[in-house]
Amino acid sequence: MRTTALRIGCRMLIGLAGISLCAGFLSAQNSPDDRQMTDPKSVVSASNAAGPVPIPQLYYTRSTYGAAWSPDGRDVVFTTNLTGRANLWKVSAAGGFPIQLLQSDDRQSGAVWSPDGKWIVFEQDFGGGELYDLFAVSSDGAEVVNLTNTPDISESGAHWSPDGSMLVLSYRPKTSSNVDIALLDWKAKKARKLTNEQTKNREWNGAIWSADGKTIYADRANVGFTDSDVYRIDVATGKLENLTPHQGDVVNTVSSLSPDGKTLLITSNEKGGYDNVALVDVASKQLTWVTDLKWEASAGEFSPDGKSFTYILNADGRTDIYVVDRNSDRATVLRFAAGITVPVGNPRAYSPSGDRLLISRQSSTEPADLWVYDMTAHTSRQLTFSAPGSLNPSRLPASQLVHYKTFDGKTISAFLWVPFNLKREGTNPGILLPHGGPTGQTVDSFNKAAAALASRGYVCIAPNVRGSTGYGMEFQRANYKDLGGGDLQDEVYAAHFLAATGYVDPAKIGITGGSYGGYMAMIAIGRTPDVWAAAVELFGITDWLTEQEHEEPALQQYDQSILGDPVKDRKSYEDASPIKYFKNAKAPLLILQGANDIRDPKEEAEQAEAILKKEGKIVDAHYYPDEGHGFAKRENQIDAMQRTVDWFDRYLKNKQ
Repeated sequence: MRTTALRIGCRMLIGLAGISLCAGFLSAQNSPDDRQMTDPKSVVSASNAAGPVPIPQLYYTRSTYGAAWSPDGRDVVFTTNLTGRANLWKVSAAGGFPIQLLQSDDRQSGAVWSPDGKWIVFEQDFGGGELYDLFAVSSDGAEVVNLTNTPDISESGAHWSPDGSMLVLSYRPKTSSNVDIALLDWKAKKARKLTNEQTKNREWNGAIWSADGKTIYADRANVGFTDSDVYRIDVATGKLENLTPHQGDVVNTVSSLSPDGKTLLITSNEKGGYDNVALVDVASKQLTWVTDLKWEASAGEFSPDGKSFTYILNADGRTDIYVVDRNSDRATVLRFAAGITVPVGNPRAYSPSGDRLLISRQSSTEPADLWVYDMTAHTSRQLTFSAPGSLNPSRLPASQLVHYKTFDGKTISAFLWVPFNLKREGTNPGILLPHGGPTGQTVDSFNKAAAALASRGYVCIAPNVRGSTGYGMEFQRANYKDLGGGDLQDEVYAAHFLAATGYVDPAKIGITGGSYGGYMAMIAIGRTPDVWAAAVELFGITDWLTEQEHEEPALQQYDQSILGDPVKDRKSYEDASPIKYFKNAKAPLLILQGANDIRDPKEEAEQAEAILKKEGKIVDAHYYPDEGHGFAKRENQIDAMQRTVDWFDRYLKNKQ
C-alpha cells in the first residue's frame, strides 16, 4: 500500500531462541555495502510432491495484528480476520481458544485497554473509507460505545492517560492534509485539539504520555518521510518544545519514554541518512547513540523497570529483536529463524510486570502469529495459530534472498520464490511483484500472492527498487522526480534476472502489484512494453495529475514531496504517468479496484480502463463496491486472487 503517517510468525521455533551477547553498543560490522551478487544459475528448484495451494486455503489463513496486554497481564486483545472480517478478539495470555469481542463488516484495529481494565478503545472505519471513529467496548464485550461519531473527521491511534481520564489520539479532518494530536475527555466524550498544525506538508503522530500525565512526547514530520522532530507538549497549555533541533533534513522519531521520565528512546537517521537507535536526555537534549549501522535499526521500548530497552534490526528485509542492558550496555539478540520477528503491543510489548515480551513472528512459509517470550527463561510460546492445519509450510516454496546489479550499477535486493520440480530449460513463466509505497519495502513475510503463484509454477521475484526504505535515505530518494524511470528499470532488471536463472522464458513474464505496485504494473506495460506478457494492477495510479485532484489531501502532499509542485514541475508528473504510454502497451491488463479508495481513487482505474479500450488494447476491470485501499473482506481477497491467477494462466500459460 501507499503509506503515509496516516497509517503507515513462524509456527515452529527452531529450538530455543538463541542468545548472543556483544559488549558495548553495536558498531557497523556489515551493511548494504557488503551484499554479494547472486549468480542466477545458483538458483535451484527443489523437488517436492506438493501441488498448487488452494486459494481459499491461503485466505482462510488468518491475519493477526494489533495486540495489547490487559493491565493485569492475564489477557491479550488483538485484531484477526478469523471470520473473514478484521474484528477484535481476546485470548488468555496463558493460551487457549480466543473469544470474539465484536462482530462487524468493517475493520477494527488499534485496540488499547483502559488502565482499570474495564474498557478497550479501538478504531473502526466504514466501507474501507479510512475515516475512522473511536469506539469503546467493555472488556467482556457486552457494551459498545461510539466515542467520536464524526463522519468528516478521522480519529485513530488512541492511547490512555495514566489515570484513565483522557485519551490522546490522531485527528484528521476529511478535507485537511494535516494530522494533529487531540485529547478526548473520557467522561464528557469531547475531543479538543492539542496541536494546530498550519503547514500543509507536516503532520503529528506517535504520541506518548509521561507517567504523571502532564506531558506528551510526539513527532512532527513531513509527509515525505525525510524530516521530523521529537517534541515535548504540555498537556495543560499545548506549549511545544523541540527536543531534536537540527540543520537540514533529518528523521527523528520517538518510540518510548523511560519510567523515570528522564530519557527518550528514538530512531534517527542523522548518521549519514541511515536509521539508528539513540537515547535522548530530556533535560539537556543530549543524544547518545546506541547503534551505528547502515542497516535499518529502529527503537523499541523501555522495560517497565527501566533497566533495559529493545530495538529491531532490519537487515535486508529480515528482522531481529535486540535487548540492551542499560547498566552494562550489552545487547542481547533473540535469535529466531529467518523471517520477520518484532515486538508488538499497544502501547507496549512488555507485559505490565515486565517478565514477558509479546512478539509477532512470521516467515515466507508461515503466517504472522503472536508469541509470548519469557524474559527470564528465554523461551517462547505460541499464543495464536493463524494457519489452517491443511497449510503445511513444507508444501510452500520458501523465499530466497538474492541480489543483482541494475542498469546504473546499483545493487538491488529481492526476494525470490522458485516453484518445485522445475526444469532449467527456459520454458516457465515468471512474475514481478513490485511493492507499494514507493516508500516501502518488501520484507521476508508471509506473502499470499507469492504463495498462490509460486505453488502454481510461476517463478516470482519481489525487488526492493530505488525509492524503497531499508537501505538509507540516499537510496530512498533516488527516484525523486523520476517515478517510473530508474525504479522501473530496476524492475526490468529483475525480469532479466529471472530469465538468467535458466528457468524462465523471457517471453512469459508478467507483473502485478497493489497501490504503487499497481502503478508500476501500468507504467511497465506502456513504457517497457516488450518486457511483459501480462499484467494485473490493483488500486494503482493512472495519471499523477488527476490523482492530485481526487486523492485525500495528505497524500496530495506526499506525492508532491516526491514529484515536486504539480504546476512548476508539471512535466515530471506527465512523464511519470502511465497514461502517457498506454498507446504502446502490448500486455493484456486486468484492473482490480475498491470503490471507496481514498488513496488511489476509482477514477484512476476507470480512466485506465476507458483509455486502453479506446486504444484497442486487451483490458478487463472489476470493482469491489464495499472496499477501500486494499481488500479487507475475505471473499473479495479470494475473488481478486482467483482473477489474478486466471489472468496469468490465460496469457502466460495459454490456458483458456
